[in-house]
Amino acid sequence: MTNEDFAAALAAFDDAIANDTRADAPWIALETLARKVIGAKLFTTMTVDMKNEVARRAYTSDPVSYPSSGTKPIRYDSWFDIVHKERKSFVANTIEDIAKVFPDYELIDSLGCQSVVNIPVVVGGELLGTVNCLDVAHHYTPERVAASELLKMPARLAFLAAGRSA
Repeated sequence: MTNEDFAAALAAFDDAIANDTRADAPWIALETLARKVIGAKLFTTMTVDMKNEVARRAYTSDPVSYPSSGTKPIRYDSWFDIVHKERKSFVANTIEDIAKVFPDYELIDSLGCQSVVNIPVVVGGELLGTVNCLDVAHHYTPERVAASELLKMPARLAFLAAGRSA
């Protein structure tokens, strides 16, 4: 992706955040941006409530396989350490590596996804949630992982904008 392509994608994201009044507009804008910047067959966002130790899927590009309803308990594992404690993106590029931390790895694999990048979204020192992009095996190359860092600021804005309309 060239700088000009990124600038155009970011401008489209900005326009959607500023003008689209639908409740899911921030998520759709972020999904569109993520697909352009790093690619994603499956895109979801999760919010986190550490007080109650639960995560909730706030948005999904596949509501049949991954509905955005209900909660799931926070699991304290290596993924938690990377994303919650270190505030770094988690990257796995094979289904075997995904299986080590995600109990639903068979569903993930059945959707044609064998790689993932989970990007933590932090505002004011608080982890609000994650942006989750999944694609084919070995999709999240070092170059795409580096590019995923460009999604952090737009993700913060999307999370804050989505919270405003919730």
